[in-house]
Amino acid sequence: MTLSREELFDTLSSHLVEMFEVPSDKISLSARLYEDLDLDSIDAVDLIVKLQEISGKRIKPEVFKLVRTVEDVIDCMENILAE
Repeated sequence: MTLSREELFDTLSSHLVEMFEVPSDKISLSARLYEDLDLDSIDAVDLIVKLQEISGKRIKPEVFKLVRTVEDVIDCMENILAE
């Protein structure tokens, strides 16, 4: 499955709105997951599970620990989908 950065952003945005009730106007590439979007560690785990469903691949928790912004999530997803 190959998705463009824009498609990854759109997919991620819709999940953030749907799963965590994040206002869509707060979601940008530079938005910080914890500080700007008010996600917590449990939300991060839920997000990883959702991303694994989308990609069909396992995401290592240590890889996701480095993720801080929406753009980091997209970079992570691109790397996983490229494997």
